[in-house]
Amino acid sequence: MKYAPTPFCRDRALVGELASRVLKGDHRALGKAISIIEGGGPARRKLIQEIYPRTGNAFTIGITGPTGTGKSTLVNKAIEEYRKRGRKVGVLAIDPSSPLTGGALLGDRLRMMDHSLEREVYIRSMASRGDVGGLARAARNTIRLLDAAGMDVVIVETVGAGQTEVQVATAVDATVVVLMPQLGDEIQAFKAGFNEIGDIFVVNKADITNPAKTIFNIASGVEEKNGWRPPVLKTVAPKGTGVVALVDALEKFGKFLEERGLREGRMRQRLEAELMEAAFSDFCDEAANRLKGEKSWRLILGQVSKKELDPETAAGRLVKIIGKLDGTPNA
Repeated sequence: MKYAPTPFCRDRALVGELASRVLKGDHRALGKAISIIEGGGPARRKLIQEIYPRTGNAFTIGITGPTGTGKSTLVNKAIEEYRKRGRKVGVLAIDPSSPLTGGALLGDRLRMMDHSLEREVYIRSMASRGDVGGLARAARNTIRLLDAAGMDVVIVETVGAGQTEVQVATAVDATVVVLMPQLGDEIQAFKAGFNEIGDIFVVNKADITNPAKTIFNIASGVEEKNGWRPPVLKTVAPKGTGVVALVDALEKFGKFLEERGLREGRMRQRLEAELMEAAFSDFCDEAANRLKGEKSWRLILGQVSKKELDPETAAGRLVKIIGKLDGTPNA
């Protein structure tokens, strides 16, 4: 007698087939796979299991910095330059979320879409939704998908200054911090932690005013890291001015990491941070679901709401209860 496969088995089979198509560079499959990554759950885990052995080949770049500095235009020109050099390029654009729909606001990103029909270019926008941890996890796994799909270079562009940008940018091999002349952006960027993560600094919109002061301020603040002193470059993105030098600097930095044996070490550091973050996130979700099935949860919640117990003491008791959970909730 034959048994029909369960929905879970069917889902696993479908995800396996999807992963196979991603590994062949199928753009439609890649789009569906990224949606699974954003959705989370068992399908995401199965998908990453399938493609992970084929990752680690792409050179990954984070483009970050304050809003309004022309990052999207710069990315657009960088795509053009990498294509001239025969490289396949994947782009993940992190957008602020619409407060009403939660969707990504494309804005100037639309100019990038000129490349979206090219077989060797794949561009995806991802909404931040205000969830830094969840966004970082989805971004890392999307980078892996683009890598596994055969992209030589993967560029992650973030929305602007803030914790999201610092966290997402540290998921890549090289981080480019984009600023603009004499608007005080360089000081704010350094306060936001960009000085610590920047491998290359770019002063864009260098035709607005003389960028010498801004370049000097940045160059005075950067520090040498493992023998690499971050260069400070100037660009005029709409005209493509300085873009060749930027890509040259990125390739030089990539060779520097390989020759010094630093790329693997940096990757291990990123993996360590990622594993801890993902494990804690999954543990919190699982613990919360199991805890809410316990009588003690409802009892303590009631005591706190009646002012019979304070939240701090209640939290301490809940930690002890979580430690005793055996996976079988007490109704």
